[in-house]
Amino acid sequence: PLLSQIKLNVILILNTTSPKRYIRRQRRRHSPVLQVGCNAIIGDQNESIATQFEEICKEVPKKLGAFYRFCRPHTIFGTIIGITSVSLLPMRSLDDFTTKVLWGFLEALSSALFMNVYVVSLNQLYDIRIDKVNKPSLPLASGEFSVATGAVLVLTSLIMSFIIGIRSRSAPLICALLISFFLGSAYSVDVPLLRWKRNAFLAASCILFVRAVLVQLAFFAHMQQHVLKRPLAPTKSVVFATLFMCCFSAVIALFKDIPDIDGDRHFGVESLSVRLGPQRVYWLCINILLTAYGAGILAGASSTKLFQMIITVFGHGLLGFALWKRAQQCDVENKAWITSFYMFIWKLFYAEYFLIPFVQ
Repeated sequence: PLLSQIKLNVILILNTTSPKRYIRRQRRRHSPVLQVGCNAIIGDQNESIATQFEEICKEVPKKLGAFYRFCRPHTIFGTIIGITSVSLLPMRSLDDFTTKVLWGFLEALSSALFMNVYVVSLNQLYDIRIDKVNKPSLPLASGEFSVATGAVLVLTSLIMSFIIGIRSRSAPLICALLISFFLGSAYSVDVPLLRWKRNAFLAASCILFVRAVLVQLAFFAHMQQHVLKRPLAPTKSVVFATLFMCCFSAVIALFKDIPDIDGDRHFGVESLSVRLGPQRVYWLCINILLTAYGAGILAGASSTKLFQMIITVFGHGLLGFALWKRAQQCDVENKAWITSFYMFIWKLFYAEYFLIPFVQ
């Protein structure tokens, strides 16, 4: 009878909605034998919960790391620094830094970041086979994320970007998001008349227009016209930023294909590196940037304000020298070296945005 009672109680425990509460109640009624069985059940349950918790603790950092790589952080940093720098250009005094201005800036930045994630993740979604050759560590190429997960992240990023943009009611911001959406989609989507990344000129044009023209002019107009409610009047800083970033964006568009030449050649992507060879494209990019830094020195020297002149002349001279010095160590055939140099170019890109507000 005692054994039958134990079995009955175990069945009741497994089917009750609150096993622990039931066990505590039964402990007061039944023999020590049942208490031993109940303690064993609680121990197994606690051990199972602890094991699941440990697995979750191990899995969460992995997924966050994969998401970080999925977002292509060097482009995210470029967007944050670029939009922040351009948003400062319309400011005339400390009185302009109000809560309304901060909110307008955050609307622009957050919507742009979501659009940035949409563009880079869409490209990964259509480039899984190529990335298995060129960038096997990316989450979709490595299998850390499924295609379905990638598609959900792409769609979510796009929706969030447009929700924020539309709620802002800023014509320049909405226009920037629409153009970025169109060019980012045309660059990657593999349907007739699109997939512009196959063509070297169209691919470079997409990146150049977004990074050089759209970021400078649209976000400047958003802050100047929509947020500060002032007439749209381009300044020397924003004109210089647009022209300088045309050079920089062209270099980024060309240089990013040098490490990817094997996969691009295999899958029929006619990048300039595939057509001309990596060595010629490498030195073309270096010469474009050195010319841009020379123009930056001249623009700084033309300033009527001594402090701004010193900062811009010295800053562009220092960055140009750092580029020239590192470029002499050229090893184009070494993929690790050329990838490292590509990231160095992105660091120069970030640094330039710290100099742009001083061009006056």
